[in-house]
Amino acid sequence: MPICVGVTKERLPQERRVALVPEIAKRLKSFGVTIVMETGAGQTAGFLDQHYQEQSVKIVETASAVYQQANLILTVNAPSSEQINLMTSDTVLIGFMSPHRDPDRIRLLQTRSITSFAMELIPRISRAQSMDALSSQAAVAGYKAVIMAADLAMVFFPMLTTAAGTIRPAKALIIGAGVAGLQAIATARRLGAMVEGYDVRAATKEQVESLGAKFIDMPIRAEGQGGYARELTAEERQQQQEILAKHVAAANVVITTAAIPGRPSPKIITQNMVERMASGSVIVDLAAEGGGNCELSQAGNTIQHRGVVIHAPLNVPSQTPLHASEMYSRNLFNLLSLMLNKTGELTLDWSDEVINSSCLTTAGEIKHAPTRTMVEGAKS
Repeated sequence: MPICVGVTKERLPQERRVALVPEIAKRLKSFGVTIVMETGAGQTAGFLDQHYQEQSVKIVETASAVYQQANLILTVNAPSSEQINLMTSDTVLIGFMSPHRDPDRIRLLQTRSITSFAMELIPRISRAQSMDALSSQAAVAGYKAVIMAADLAMVFFPMLTTAAGTIRPAKALIIGAGVAGLQAIATARRLGAMVEGYDVRAATKEQVESLGAKFIDMPIRAEGQGGYARELTAEERQQQQEILAKHVAAANVVITTAAIPGRPSPKIITQNMVERMASGSVIVDLAAEGGGNCELSQAGNTIQHRGVVIHAPLNVPSQTPLHASEMYSRNLFNLLSLMLNKTGELTLDWSDEVINSSCLTTAGEIKHAPTRTMVEGAKS
C-alpha cells in the first residue's frame, strides 16, 4: 500500500516542536511517499507552510483531514484519545508515546488495532544511535539548562578582569553525566565556569574529565541496564548525600539531570543541602517531570528557598524548538529508513531488534511487555 505520511499540530500546551521539518520532508519524498500536514504545524518551530509546500507537501486545514488521508502519522507527543479515534485501523503511529502513563490511551490504541512505535523504546544499541530521540532531546535540554542557569544566576560565569578588579568564575556542579549532563558540562565550560560533574556510574568519569570538568569520585558503583543507573540502597544514598553536600554548598549553580523514563526521579539534593547553599545560588532541576532530583522542586515552577532559586522546568527541548525539531525529525527519518522500501511501501521486519523493541501496539496486541502489565494492572 502506498504510504501517505501525516503530521498535525502538537496539541499539548507550550509544545513548540514539530515532528517533520522541510529538510526531512524532502528526503522522505525520495522514497516515493506523499506527505500531508495540517496548516501551521511547523510554525512554532520556525517552519512556515510555504517551506513545506516547496518540498511538495500538501497542506490541509484541519487535523481530521490529515487523519483521513494519512496512514503513517508522525508526532512529537502521544496523541489524545480524540485524535486516536480519528485514525483508521490500518494507521501506523510513531512518536513519543509515554508508554508508562495513561493506560486508557494505550488500551485505545490496542482496541483500534493501531500499530504504534514509541521513540522511548528505541533500544540503546550502536546501530540505533541515530534513531535515539531520548538522547537527541536530552542534548537540547542539557544545553538549555545552562542558559537558564546563567540567566537566573547573580554572578558571571567566566572570570573577568576589569578596571574594577578581577571577578572569579562561577562554580557549577552538574549532577548526572548522561547525554543531558555531558552537554550541560560542555556548555558551562564554554561559558567559562569552573565545572564539577558527578554520576553514580563510574564509567562516566573519563567522559566528564574529557570535557574539562572535575569528576567527584565516590566509592559507589551503580551501573544498571540500558545505560541508566540502578537505584541506590538507603546506605548508598546516605553516603552519596554526605559527600555531595559540601560540593553543592560551594556551587553557585547546580544542574541536576538524573532521570529514568517511566520511573520517579531519584531525590539527590535534600532540603538540608539547599539550606547550606549561599543565598543567590541557583538549582536547575531537569528531572522535574519525574518528580525532581531536589526535594524542594515544584514541577513547572521557579521558587526561592532561603535565597536559593530552584527552577524546575518542564519540556525543556521545546524551548529550543527549531534545532530540537530538526534533530527529532532526523531520528524519525532514520527509523523510517528501516521500514520503507524503495517503492515507498511499509515493510515491518519483526526480526529487526529496533523495530520489534520499539513497537508498542500492533494488530490488537500490546507488544511491549511492561506496558502490557501496566495496562492489565489498571483494569483490575
